[in-house]
Amino acid sequence: MAAIAAFAGTAALAIILTRAPARPDAALSSDVTGHACPTSELEAWLGLGAAGAGATGDTGIQAAGGTYYTLEFTNVSRRSCSLYGYPEVSAYADGRAVGARDSQIGMAAIRDTSVRPQPVMLAPGATAHAVLRVMVVSAPPAGCAQVTSGELRVTLPHQGLSAFVPAHIPVCSRKGRASLSVQAIQARPGVPGYTMMP
Repeated sequence: MAAIAAFAGTAALAIILTRAPARPDAALSSDVTGHACPTSELEAWLGLGAAGAGATGDTGIQAAGGTYYTLEFTNVSRRSCSLYGYPEVSAYADGRAVGARDSQIGMAAIRDTSVRPQPVMLAPGATAHAVLRVMVVSAPPAGCAQVTSGELRVTLPHQGLSAFVPAHIPVCSRKGRASLSVQAIQARPGVPGYTMMP
């Protein structure tokens, strides 16, 4: 019972501090032909990390192999829609704020195939998630200076429009070096400490 209470409390805290709707009705579905969720009808946000993290999720859950975060996607429209596959994620240095055309830091996240993609149906107000990992590099290669991002650029599968999510996380500045990996989108909100590990 204590574990269940802690789980529920963590989930509620993550949702409240990020100001996302608390509806949990994101369900797996075999329907891949449903109305795809356009970026304009979703709110993308970074789930709260470990205790003491700011609203931007600056502190993730640390474990072997990296630091884990949850990328959350909430349906803010009045109709159900579907998500399927892997979001494209890149770290940026607040490029929109400074007007830079290419402020991407390092290379885009690689796909973590430990979670099999499945269609996810999102009712209005429901939330789905993808686990994002910042990889640990014990001996950074030459030219791989660590830079702290200001935001993440997130592009959903089959969408041209991207969302920008505030996130202050350390990544390698080298273009050919991956610092991030991302899993397929999964049903229900991600809960730090529970849905982080593959």
